[in-house]
Amino acid sequence: MQAIIEARRIEKSYGTEGDGFIQVIAPTDLAIYPDEILAVLGPSGSGKSTLLRMLTGLARPSAGEIIHHGHEVGGPCENVSIVFQSFALFPWLTVLENVAAPLKARGIPAAERTARSVKILDTVGLDGFENAYPKELSGGMKQRVGFARALVVEPEVLFMDEPFSALDVLTAENLRGELLELWQSHKMPTRAVFVVTHNIEEAVLLADRIVVLGKNPATIRTDFRVMLERPRDRKDARFTNLVDYIYRVLTRPGEAPRQPEMPVAERPKPKYQMLPHARRGAVAGLLEMLADRNGRDDMYRLAAALSFEIDDLLPVVDAAAMLGFAKVEEGDVELTLAGRAFAEADILRRKELFRTAALENISLIREITRSLEARADHSLPDGVFEDLLDEHFSEEEAKAQLETAINWGRYAELFDHDSDTHRFFLPEEPPPTPDQPEAVSN
Repeated sequence: MQAIIEARRIEKSYGTEGDGFIQVIAPTDLAIYPDEILAVLGPSGSGKSTLLRMLTGLARPSAGEIIHHGHEVGGPCENVSIVFQSFALFPWLTVLENVAAPLKARGIPAAERTARSVKILDTVGLDGFENAYPKELSGGMKQRVGFARALVVEPEVLFMDEPFSALDVLTAENLRGELLELWQSHKMPTRAVFVVTHNIEEAVLLADRIVVLGKNPATIRTDFRVMLERPRDRKDARFTNLVDYIYRVLTRPGEAPRQPEMPVAERPKPKYQMLPHARRGAVAGLLEMLADRNGRDDMYRLAAALSFEIDDLLPVVDAAAMLGFAKVEEGDVELTLAGRAFAEADILRRKELFRTAALENISLIREITRSLEARADHSLPDGVFEDLLDEHFSEEEAKAQLETAINWGRYAELFDHDSDTHRFFLPEEPPPTPDQPEAVSN
């Protein structure tokens, strides 16, 4: 995978050899890749913030080079933003003006910067506080303003320098959860996050990958991926083992670090995906609109055009992506080749394409279809599948999953369902009457 930003043998030192020479960071290689949250841990004075400043181009390395998309960085990196520990807000500006400040510095017209700032404030939960001043805000709200100001320029990489350390425990926990929610729902206009922290649990909660630095001078002692599914549970043995492993690396500098002493592979995925509750008509409408917009558009513009709230659009987008008709990148929705074929097809061809996509990508629909085909009378009570789903979902969600599967399966003409007899059957077969004995396949 191509790195977004790459450090090649970078060093940082002060003074000259024999004249107060201090090496802060020894020759180091480090890369930031798309679609990951990278956390950097290290003891106080290990050069974490110095490393962040060099990667963003705010500080020059004493040796080595920083590469951004294949080109050496000679000054501040383009298309990155930083969230600071100390909030760093302008006290004389309102919340809206603070967020719009970087856009103003880039010469963005007033109307556009206001619209973009209002939109990102709504995203981080500060709708209604546009005209407040920093002194009127709590610490958590000030840091939300910092997030909004960093995200409003739509950075490719979001750098965060101990962003939660100045907050109380509950506020910090809440903001971590909100950050993960924005990241996982693709509401953040960013491809990667680089977070400096001294909090081991915070790193394990947030990161896809963790780098631990030693000190005097700083070197990378370990660099590993966190193979734990989200949401992560602090009480999970795998979580606590990772925390213990990092603690040992930090506190035993003379000891060669080993890989985490635990199986870090993800747990087996559930047999059935969580189906987004979107009707096929809404999916078709989304694909048609994307086709009219050259196959790609911003999620928020699509929501406005469809008169949807963004939370109402997300299940439709998730359904299109799950079926292989669309993909989501950096907050944009883009048609796949299969999605474009569906949007441009007539009614009968659409059913064929939906049928193929459902069988290839939706395990529950595939299971229902195959089970019905294996029965002599091509019929089964819906309770069979509801019981299977109960093993993976709550009772209420199991019913909702079955309802969505019925809606999609009917449209694809893979199977039908009789709500009176509570039975599935293949479309060419009449639904059995309640008193009809169930056939048993050989």
